[in-house]
Amino acid sequence: MVSTISLSILLPLILTLIPGSDAGGIAIYWGQNGNEGTLAETCATGNYDFVNIAFLPTFGNGQTPRIDLSGHCDPYSNGCTGLSSDIKSCQAKGIKVMLSIGGGAGSYYLASTQDAKQVAAYLWNNFLGGYSSSRPLGPAVLDGIDFDIEGGTNQHWDDLSRFLKAYSKKGKEVYLTAAPQCPFPDAWVGNALKTGLFDYVWVQFYNNPPCQYSSGSITNLEEAWKQWVSSIPANKIFLGLPAAPDAAGSGFIPIEDLTSQILPAIKGSAKYGGVMLWSKYYDDETGYSKAIKSTV
Repeated sequence: MVSTISLSILLPLILTLIPGSDAGGIAIYWGQNGNEGTLAETCATGNYDFVNIAFLPTFGNGQTPRIDLSGHCDPYSNGCTGLSSDIKSCQAKGIKVMLSIGGGAGSYYLASTQDAKQVAAYLWNNFLGGYSSSRPLGPAVLDGIDFDIEGGTNQHWDDLSRFLKAYSKKGKEVYLTAAPQCPFPDAWVGNALKTGLFDYVWVQFYNNPPCQYSSGSITNLEEAWKQWVSSIPANKIFLGLPAAPDAAGSGFIPIEDLTSQILPAIKGSAKYGGVMLWSKYYDDETGYSKAIKSTV
């Protein structure tokens, strides 16, 4: 009995001394550039813990939902079903694979609670654990849905998150992730994030000068980070960054600045989850994820 008690006291102490035991992960967006390698190759790098397949940019309000994986495959001819084996190979490595809905240039919005329910059913049957004869990515069951909502309206995303999360009761957990902009609260999914149903939130600390890193100053980013981690009921919050200077209009952080200044300032948070990068194509340009992996 004594040894058991001793071990229960010692184990947390031992774990805190193991390097990397509290390390974060890296999430990547894949799918918007045909020159970024295959999904299987992306997962085989060993650099990523989450891959967001981007995007499903058309859905809602009665529209026929359509995926757009620029240059990778043609969904109109069922040409993306071959991704199923890639998805499974990623998941076999312990990588969570999400379908990212929305994006910066889509045609999407939810017209009503009922519309949100129908979109959730479509996502469940076509990408998650349900059944459809026309699954765009084949039979593989994705791990969840990523909300990259940057347009349309801010209505009913909370409804969609509730309907999607309810499908977790059917066995396999449906993970919910989101990519809000760093100004708080997010103009599009702010209400949805309040539901507490989101597992991972990768906040876009770029293209938003008031809350991003700029020329040696981490103050704006650090203040925004504190607000996100203290206000959003999510399991983990990630620092979303461009993987190359040309990946975004602003907000790129040199690797040295990230590892020496910014990560030490934010990793103390219990909700720190890691870093999200846009995107695999730009990460290939710079080798950003590989360079930061050991310090994330």
